[in-house]
Amino acid sequence: MQRFTAAYSSLPEETRGRVHTEGGSDFRSAFARDRDRIIHCQAFRRLKHKTQVFVYHEGDHYRTRLTHTIEVAQVARSIARALGLDEDLTEALALAHDLGHTPFGHAGERELDTLMKPWGGFDHNAQSLRILTKLEKRYAQFDGLNLTWETLEGLVKHNGPLVNAEGDPVGRYRERGLPEAIIEYAAEHDLELASYASAEAQVAAISDDIAYNAHDIDDGLRAGLFGLIDLGDVPLAGDALAQVLRLYPGLEQDRIVHETVRRVMSAMVNDIIAACNNSNAISNFRNAAEVRHLGKPFVVFSRAMAEQNRALQSFLNERMYRHEKVEKIMARARRVMHDLFDAYMQDQKLLPAGWQDGRPRQICDFIAGMTDRYAIAEHKRLFDLEPLFR
Repeated sequence: MQRFTAAYSSLPEETRGRVHTEGGSDFRSAFARDRDRIIHCQAFRRLKHKTQVFVYHEGDHYRTRLTHTIEVAQVARSIARALGLDEDLTEALALAHDLGHTPFGHAGERELDTLMKPWGGFDHNAQSLRILTKLEKRYAQFDGLNLTWETLEGLVKHNGPLVNAEGDPVGRYRERGLPEAIIEYAAEHDLELASYASAEAQVAAISDDIAYNAHDIDDGLRAGLFGLIDLGDVPLAGDALAQVLRLYPGLEQDRIVHETVRRVMSAMVNDIIAACNNSNAISNFRNAAEVRHLGKPFVVFSRAMAEQNRALQSFLNERMYRHEKVEKIMARARRVMHDLFDAYMQDQKLLPAGWQDGRPRQICDFIAGMTDRYAIAEHKRLFDLEPLFR
């Protein structure tokens, strides 16, 4: 099938460049090089042993941050291709979107944010930026990966503008203010925090939602947190399940689950593509910049699908993320994070060489970079306790 390039696609030959000037490549675009650098960085490899919902020892078939990230990238590439967007930039953003997450999922992030309150808190989006611009130390000429403006802009703003026209924080940052990492970087390399991000970044963001919903149905059923019958009245999932049962009576449960999940994903992907193609704005776009200045997100679900998505997320929030089994494990995870932070704050010699200057932010960087199993092993080493997750 021949690909087309939409007028509103980001073009690598028109990139605003990198902070540190580099030569080009004969066979890879600037965005393709960004994607490849992300795949080869240490933070990406660590996603293999970071919690999505279930801690790594609970089973080999549950999603980790890495498998979730790969699924997001697959969904995002499919949507980008259908919309005529730059697939390399879209994929780079999808692959980078979770690099800043702590061990133990959102429970770990909330605990580290609480512990860091006196020093500006913790934000996984800002942490991703720190990793990509400071903490990865691989190149002789600079810290970080020296990614293009478009990749870093999309990473920071994939959920929308961070400030209004007057420069005041908006959205999730309205009350707490912008993280210092974002303020510092934007002062050097203006990311235009008051505008929306590119269509590619918006595709990566909504693909994250699609992958979350689909694989959490799968993992929740696999873990026995809810049953197939519970999906019957859930919009979108219930319709998909009913279709599978009608088409394939007597099918075994594992196949029913997969057939249901793939229908949920397909319905969401097709809805987004149709919603974008039917948008009143699409015929007026002359370039990628006009997506940024539309004044609202362009890559969105239809109104009907948005309602179904909210209902599905509400079901998963109640029946999975707040399930007693999950909350029990996450309470133990928060204890591990708290104990490690206190120990390092009291005695910096407990940290590896190169991490011992005692700054809270550096301790935060070290803990945030841990995998689940490393955090558990460190806790056992320092406190001589058996693993808390048995």
